[in-house]
Amino acid sequence: MRGREPEDWEAFHAFDEDSDAIRNGWRLEPPRSAARARKESAEHAEKELDLDEFSLVIAAKQDDAPVGSIITHGVDRVHGTFAYGISIGTPHHRKGYASEAIVLLLRYMFFERRFQKAEAWVYSSNEPSLALHRRLGFVEEGRRRRSRYANGRYDDEFLFGMTAEEYLERHA
Repeated sequence: MRGREPEDWEAFHAFDEDSDAIRNGWRLEPPRSAARARKESAEHAEKELDLDEFSLVIAAKQDDAPVGSIITHGVDRVHGTFAYGISIGTPHHRKGYASEAIVLLLRYMFFERRFQKAEAWVYSSNEPSLALHRRLGFVEEGRRRRSRYANGRYDDEFLFGMTAEEYLERHA
C-alpha cells in the first residue's frame, strides 16, 4: 500500500468506468471526465495526512501500479473504533489484494494507532465481499434491511466487526 500520486488518475478513472463494479460500492455516480479525474487525483495526492482517517492505494508489488484503494472513516478515538472501505479494480479481483490490504490495515490500526475494533459495511448483493469478510474472521453484527437501492433492487447492508483480540487470535 502507498499514498496516492497524481499520475494514478488513469487507473482509478478506468476502475470508475466499470459500472458493474461501481454498483457494489457506496453509490453509482454519473461518469466523470478525464480532466476531473486528473484534478481530483492531484488534489488528493497533496492533501495533508491524517494518521487515522486516510486513503491508500493498493499497488501491485511487481510494478507499483494501482489495483485498488482502501480508506478509513468513521473514526471514533474516544471509543477506539473505526470503519473502512475497500475497492479493487475488476481486472485485479480474486488475486489476494483485498485480503492482504485489510490484514495490513488492521495491524496498523490495532497495534500502531491503538484502536480496539474495526467495522465494515457490505451490501447483500456483493457476495464476494461478504465471503471475504467471513473468511478473514469478521463477525456479522447486524443487518439493515433494504437500506440501499441500486440496479433496480433493494439491498440489505451487513455490518461486520472485528476486535483487536480477534485479529490477534486469527492473524498474528
